[in-house]
Parts: sequence; structure tokens; C-alpha cells
Amino acid sequence: AAVIISQTSLFTLHFSTIFKPTNPLNGAAVISYTELEENTPAIQQKLLSSMQKYGLFFIDQVPSYNASEELKTLRSFFALPLDTKMELAVRKYRSSQKNVYRGYGPLVNATATQFKEMFNLGPHETDYQSRGDPSDSLEQFRAIGRERNVWPRSGDDTFDQHFRDVFSRGFATRRMLAQSVVRCIGQALGHPELKERFTEHEFSTLGLRRYPAGTGGRLTELEHEDSTVTILSTFQNPGLEALYGDKFWDVPPSGEGFIVNIGTLIEDITDRRVKAVRHRVRGIDRERFSVPFFFHPSFDADIGMSLTGKRTRAGERYTTFGEWMSEYLPRVEPILLAKGT
Repeated sequence: AAVIISQTSLFTLHFSTIFKPTNPLNGAAVISYTELEENTPAIQQKLLSSMQKYGLFFIDQVPSYNASEELKTLRSFFALPLDTKMELAVRKYRSSQKNVYRGYGPLVNATATQFKEMFNLGPHETDYQSRGDPSDSLEQFRAIGRERNVWPRSGDDTFDQHFRDVFSRGFATRRMLAQSVVRCIGQALGHPELKERFTEHEFSTLGLRRYPAGTGGRLTELEHEDSTVTILSTFQNPGLEALYGDKFWDVPPSGEGFIVNIGTLIEDITDRRVKAVRHRVRGIDRERFSVPFFFHPSFDADIGMSLTGKRTRAGERYTTFGEWMSEYLPRVEPILLAKGT
């Protein structure tokens, strides 16, 4: 009887292994940096097909990128004393701070949609000189998009400079990749002018993220779709899940490369010929780090009309990206934009 039970158990194990569902996201395209830059018709079609089917693809073999160095620096930053990090906090958490969007956000347990510690960087290193009425709400958001970065002042000058070097380079690398992705999508669709909507990209943001340990099973980012172009590093961390069919599947970690997806605005601008994938983040038992880069259209870019001249969903209410952002950002980032106390 014992032998029969053992054989039955082995058969059950073998049967379940054979019929274990294969993760369909393993079929998403992997495109090297060289292929992306060469931008041949074959690569354009490969990228486009993956975006249409899965809503994402992967970039690897980026020569200027060192994921291990970036992760190590990320860990060191978030390990700094809270008081040191709070010196960089956005205005919500430090009322004397000028910045409302670029800077540090501590872990907030009461947030309904996310559970993470963060630090945001942008493309600007000088103060914005207003060219309009500073009391105008749209001009205020233009100024937010052009906020200058704040950088760590930990007392360790070597670390502070290293952090700045690593993530300035990280921003530049991702921006280069995002520009190549936009160019590739535009040409694949027969509309190379798509890239012209991204010439300024003032609001583009590099986000450093730490999700605490001990959140296994909890959604630390609720399911959502992004807005524009996202270049994401998850390193070797699981936790990111994307919707395929009627089920959420684990997105393979980015490793030494990047995960790329687009959001609803770009889906509409491209006449839905690329898909905005719905995704979420599930906590794991250890600390989880990630670095998303959000590549946005220029503040004055037209988002009201698609590449073929059709009215977009956003175009029912807005003409420019800046108009859209002035309503979108307070809705999804109320903590960052609230006045300090």
C-alpha cells in the first residue's frame, strides 16, 4: 500500500508539473539596446507586436547601465536616517520646502493606493523663471513640471556625489531609451512625427521606490494603468503583476535591463494600436526596490488628437498635456500636492 501511495504521489506531482500553466508574459519581446537603436523595420514590428499582444516588452544589453551599482546606491540612500531624508522632503512633509513634486516622500501607512517610500528626480537643475501669470493655475503646474532637483546632503560628500552621479546617469539612460521607444513606435505606425510631442518632456520623472519587508501578499500598488511611457527597473525582484486575458500574471524581473510599457494617453494617441497594460504590485517577504521612469509629452503637446486626426478620450476635455496633468496629478498624488503644515 505504501508503494502504491508513493507511486500515486509521484504521478500527481508529475501530472501537475506537466499541466502547470505557462506564464504567457514570458513570450513578451526582448530587444537589445543595439537593436532598438538600429530601429529596423523588423525590430519595429517586433516591438509593436509585443506591445499589441502583451502591453510590454523588455530592453537588455544597455552598455551604459549598471543595475547592481544602481541597486546598491538605492539601498544606501533609503538606509539613511529619516531626519536626513526628510531634509529632501516635498512640501507636504516639510513646509519650508519649495518643491512639491521633486524630492522625498516617507512611508505612509494610511495611503489607500500605495505603500512605499519614494524619491523623485526630474530633468531640471535650475529654478524655473515664470513666463506667465504665477497666479494662473496652469502656469503653477508648468512651474511644478520644471522644479529643480534636490539632492542628498548626508554629511558624506563622497556618497552624496556618487548618488548624484548614479541617478543623473540613470535618468539620462532611461530618457535615451524612452526617446528611442517613441521613435520606434511612431515609425512602426507610419507616423514618425510622434516624437515631436515629446521634445520638452518637462514632467518626466525618475522615481526611486522602496517597498517594506513583511508585506507579502498585500497589494502595495493597486491595479492601474500608466499614462504615458514607462521604463522600469525591478532588478531581481518579483511582485509586479500584469493583466493578460482575464488573469494577472507575474512579470519577469528586469534583471540587468528594463521593462517597457505605455499608458492610456499614448494608447489613445496611437489610435489604440498599442495597448496600455493594467498592472499592480504585490508585496513580497523582503524589501523590494524598483526604479520607474515616466517619460511624458511636452507640457504644450497636443493630446486631444490622435496620430490620424481622431479625437482622443482626453481630447474630450483637454487640448494639451499640461491641461491634462493639472487635473490628473492632484487626483493621483494628493499627498505630494497638498500644502504643508
